[in-house]
Amino acid sequence: MALTTGVLEYWHRTHGWTFTVITREAFVPVLEGHPAVRAVVGLTKEELRFPRLLGVFRDLAEAHAGKGLLDLHGTLRTRLLSLLWQGPVRRYRKLGLERRLFLRSKGRLFRDKLRLWNVPQRYALAVEPTPPPRSALLPHIWLSDEEIGQGRRLLEPLPDKAGIPPIALHPYATHPDKAWNEVYWRQLMEMFEARGIPWIVIGRGTGIEGIPASRDFTNRTSLRETCALLRASSVLITGDSGPMHLAGAVGTPVLALFGPTTEEWGFFPAGPKDRVLEAKLDCRPCTLHGKKHCDRNHACMRAITPEWVMSALDG
Repeated sequence: MALTTGVLEYWHRTHGWTFTVITREAFVPVLEGHPAVRAVVGLTKEELRFPRLLGVFRDLAEAHAGKGLLDLHGTLRTRLLSLLWQGPVRRYRKLGLERRLFLRSKGRLFRDKLRLWNVPQRYALAVEPTPPPRSALLPHIWLSDEEIGQGRRLLEPLPDKAGIPPIALHPYATHPDKAWNEVYWRQLMEMFEARGIPWIVIGRGTGIEGIPASRDFTNRTSLRETCALLRASSVLITGDSGPMHLAGAVGTPVLALFGPTTEEWGFFPAGPKDRVLEAKLDCRPCTLHGKKHCDRNHACMRAITPEWVMSALDG
């Protein structure tokens, strides 16, 4: 969802379009304040289950009869909505076949094609004959002045020198094999402490024990409060994750640690100050989404050491 924000803004700016967005209820806050979004339909978990989903989609198709549908998801659910839709339908270039053949061929097929466009550019191809540059489609989340101030206030209890933006750490992952080793996270935190670098932990997951409460925002903030914390931070260090895109959407540089997934999938951060650390191993990528369990003891993530991260920050 975060990656659609820049594309919607681009179409609003270049075509004058506004949008009604259909998404999961949990993602609605991402679009709050977006100048191109006039309405958001947030679907609950119950509404997304069959057979109720069929009725929900029929109602949506009837309510928006004659209007165009842009399918920027490309799943079975959105295909069903497309079949019921009473107006023109356009879909984005998901490149699903190319991605699978690239994976099965161990990177021999379609590498250049997959690297040509990132995901926001593939979204843009639902409308544009040629996608604009990546810099024109960067994600954007609009925070109010009050939200920005709240982010700063949340950081006031930090034991560090006031006024120095902290480094935000996101040690969690939906798929465990994409997560950096907890031992490495602890070593990095110790390096920060030794050098007097302020830091915080953000995100949702099973927390790392022993982190001081003033630094640990795990499971404590809403989506937009997390965005406000990221806005108040100097950089985010994370794996391939949702917060990686949220940070970019509020203008905070990202240092991303990539392992099972690679640039070909299209999700690398694209901001002017964003950086990616990754090990050049012949087993990468091993999966489309990071779900597959690693049989090489997570060699790709273990190769990214805390010292490498510190060197990248210093650089």
